Amino acid sequence: MATEASPQRGYRAACPNCGAPVEFRSAASAFAVCSFCRSSIVRDGEALRRIGQSAELFDDHSPLQLGAAGRHQGAPFTLVGRLQYRYAEGTWNEWHALFDNGRSGWLSEDNGRYVFAFDAPLDGAAPAAETLRVGQSLRVAGMAWSVASVAAAKLIAAQGELPFKPNLERGFVVADLRNTRDEVATLDYGDPAVPKWSVGRSVAISELAMTGLAEASEKTLKARGVECPSCGTALEVKLSTTQAIVCFNCHAVVDVSQGVGGDLKHYAQDNGSEPLIPLGSTGTLALSSKPGDKKALPWQVVGYAERCEIASGDDDEQSFWREYLLYHRSEGFAFLVDAEDGWSWSAPITGVPERAGDGVKYQGVLYRKLYDYAGKATYVLGEFYWKLERDAKTFNTDYMGTGAFGTRRLNREQTGHGSDQEVIWSAGETLSADAVLKAFKLAPEKSASFKRDALPTSGNASSLLAKAFFWVFVVVILLMLFRCDDSRDCSQVRATYGEASAEYQNCVRSSSSGGRTGGGSFGGWSSGGSHK
Repeated sequence: MATEASPQRGYRAACPNCGAPVEFRSAASAFAVCSFCRSSIVRDGEALRRIGQSAELFDDHSPLQLGAAGRHQGAPFTLVGRLQYRYAEGTWNEWHALFDNGRSGWLSEDNGRYVFAFDAPLDGAAPAAETLRVGQSLRVAGMAWSVASVAAAKLIAAQGELPFKPNLERGFVVADLRNTRDEVATLDYGDPAVPKWSVGRSVAISELAMTGLAEASEKTLKARGVECPSCGTALEVKLSTTQAIVCFNCHAVVDVSQGVGGDLKHYAQDNGSEPLIPLGSTGTLALSSKPGDKKALPWQVVGYAERCEIASGDDDEQSFWREYLLYHRSEGFAFLVDAEDGWSWSAPITGVPERAGDGVKYQGVLYRKLYDYAGKATYVLGEFYWKLERDAKTFNTDYMGTGAFGTRRLNREQTGHGSDQEVIWSAGETLSADAVLKAFKLAPEKSASFKRDALPTSGNASSLLAKAFFWVFVVVILLMLFRCDDSRDCSQVRATYGEASAEYQNCVRSSSSGGRTGGGSFGGWSSGGSHK
């Protein structure tokens, strides 16, 4: 609970349905959900009236829970309510934060991180939901915004004390807008005639000095069980935000975005290469895009993906890269990228950069445009906080910092199709191979396989070993290449003649189209949508 006494007069009465006590901490709160029978209750003077029933909350083992408290910008608050929403890509939570001065806020999920947002009056008319398009620039409440996502959503469950009546009957449209001040805003069209408007900024749980978090809040000790629908292997979904998990036995990708019961969607995938950094490994890295924030923290590898650029023509060069999904309990998620031209890290940002000719400007740094390209995943392992779909494409643009900031990177990624699209910006920096090896305490003999920037040229013994590791990497890239090439599949040749056969090697060579140094995503994956 908050450490300072609240000036609000509390109110407690028996639930009209089951008799359990229902507490209102704020005089401004008119609605609550009974924690025992889940009845939705409205306060009418000194009496309580039941108006419906909320569904069970999908148990996602979040470290947040009712009663947890903290401080935001010096003001103490307590989490007193929770809303859980569902959209096409899964579910997300919004926690009602009641401040000791009576103000309400929302601690929500946003692309693997957290956002603290506040409802605000909408100055001027809101744009009609049907006119919003991803990537569109517009002015709302007197400010310039970029539309990041537009999605259909539905409130599926509510818990605790709420500042408004939860609408559990019908779905609605919700749009995320982002600006150059690192803010994210939400237009909630639950009532199309009077859309709700809220504005927030990215926060880390560690910044909020929170107490009363759920025990075992590492999110790795309590697990949801699920049986692989492909081979029957028992799987444990460990992270609260997991939307897809890869079976460690048959490597099928299992969609758990709608929960773990009932029929689970899945798809099979060919075996890829083993990650250079094993799943479950923990490395100490300073991964923050905030100026001056270089605190090194332990990050755990929870997911791995092999990705490739999709060639638009027979003569187009392609690039290939690997991404490691990293997790930290209070910071959220980040990505470690192993591309042909070196290592880098990235993490989604809340706002959007400012356009500057063909480049962009972010946090005072000018970035020049490098490449536009389309990509897709060819192989994945582990758990992911977004919903994986077979052959789903992403459309990317990479940017590089200029001058003294040449190690910095930005990526714009657009996902989805039709009306279900989203734009995510990510920021990060390049890393040396030695820094990655040191962070994850990997054996020195692995050093050569981590190098990406030069070929060995001398003929001594150490150079010969380095050459061997280099050509192993070349073979891996070739294997990734034929998996990415939609027009040529060598898996049947490999199954018939064997991987060492001349027939299989000829197939691999004929299906390849070269490699472009410098390509690869510096951005992460998109989880899509409002406060998710």
